[in-house]
Amino acid sequence: MATLRDIRRRIKGVQSTQQITKAMKMVAAARLRRAQENIINARPFSRKIAEMLKPLISEEDLVSNQYFAQREIKRVLVLIVTADRGLCGAFNSNLLKEATKLIDVELKDEGKNAVLYCAGKKGYDHFRKRGYNIYGHLTGVFSGLKVDSALKIARSIIPGYLNGDFDKVIVIYNEFKSVIQQKIVREQYLPVPLFESEKEISQYAAYIYEPGKKEILNHLLPKHLDSQMWRILLESNASELGARMTAMENATTNAQDLIQSLKLHYNKARQAAITKELLEVVSGANALKSE
Repeated sequence: MATLRDIRRRIKGVQSTQQITKAMKMVAAARLRRAQENIINARPFSRKIAEMLKPLISEEDLVSNQYFAQREIKRVLVLIVTADRGLCGAFNSNLLKEATKLIDVELKDEGKNAVLYCAGKKGYDHFRKRGYNIYGHLTGVFSGLKVDSALKIARSIIPGYLNGDFDKVIVIYNEFKSVIQQKIVREQYLPVPLFESEKEISQYAAYIYEPGKKEILNHLLPKHLDSQMWRILLESNASELGARMTAMENATTNAQDLIQSLKLHYNKARQAAITKELLEVVSGANALKSE
């Protein structure tokens, strides 16, 4: 049975942990506000640049342009965007399960090989230890997230696609919905998916462009790919901070419940010890009287 000293030590230990989780929650909340602003600002830009590209693409581009042409898919690169650190609930584990399902079940059943690009330390460590074919990785992305990280990932993936190292690029990441909700998303990055149906192509045919469609297309297309990659990293960053804030809030609440339970246990043990001492005193007094 635990002594009163042991219980006191445990209460102090839980209180120290509670202070840490509370501080981590406050830090995540402060960073989340900025991350929310960044993603809210980035979404319209990435959406608008995609809309600007649509009128520039002809049916010929969908066949001849490497960025749009559909190939026979033999090899798929899966870009997995995880966090660099833990303590954010099921943020990383759910994403890794989804990625593993895609790689080991769905792509294998279709007879396609998969190579991985891991953005974030958690994903890289997970798949490296299990012997997966890793095409590239970038860690330390979210400690000080900058657009350079998005450009570096894009510049690593796009040349490999154009050279035929793989025939399709799928991104798996957490999309930010709210502080308490993150949605795991699979998104095709290459070939560039802009049209949901062939009917959309014809509605832009009447426009006249200067200096020319192809020149504008070639200028905007790299910006579109960069902006999409930047948006994906911002989505994942905001989702991670939301998940960490929620996890630390739950940990703080659980610590408070545990402290209350330990204090109750401590008071009961203290009362039992006092009662025992009183009984010993009374028993001793009665023994002296009987003599």
